[in-house]
Amino acid sequence: MAAAPTGRRRDRTRLPAAERRAQILAVATRLIGERGYWALSLQDVADECGLTVPGLLHHVPSKDALLVAVLGHRDERDAESLARELGGPVADADLERVCAALVRRNATQPEIVRLFAVLEVESLTPGHPAHDYFRHRQRETLRVLASLARGHPDPARLALQVVSAMDGLQVQWLRDPGDGPRCDLVAEWDALAARLFADRT
Repeated sequence: MAAAPTGRRRDRTRLPAAERRAQILAVATRLIGERGYWALSLQDVADECGLTVPGLLHHVPSKDALLVAVLGHRDERDAESLARELGGPVADADLERVCAALVRRNATQPEIVRLFAVLEVESLTPGHPAHDYFRHRQRETLRVLASLARGHPDPARLALQVVSAMDGLQVQWLRDPGDGPRCDLVAEWDALAARLFADRT
């Protein structure tokens, strides 16, 4: 008598490569946001996608490569969304307007904000596969924001304060237990922004 099947049933539906990759990235994004990178396994992602691990590795060669693909994909999507929101290139916009657009965007995607919050902390360890990615991303973010701080007496300091305030507020928003007054990310940012940008000339 045949042994009873174990584990999750595999969905053998064949998807076009682009659709399958999009599915894998979406599943990995959610799972990393929930568990962190270290607690994730390729088996977890394969199970959620109805694949075997060898089938998953046909699309992404390793766990580290999957993480890099997730981060790159999210950066591309967010850059496209921000440009649409601003009606043009970020470089042509005002810092205060860019920050407001970022916060409005993030308020609609807590899963993505959680993903980056978790990985930013995990990647403080030099051996983490996203360590260099986040170090470069932080440096580039500060450079771009400082370049947009036109008219401010200390653009670099303002950029650092903006990133610190935004990151801290988002953590409070994500941690909100929901059993009291909700943390309104956009409203709280607007109140902070009024102070951060008060020194502009």
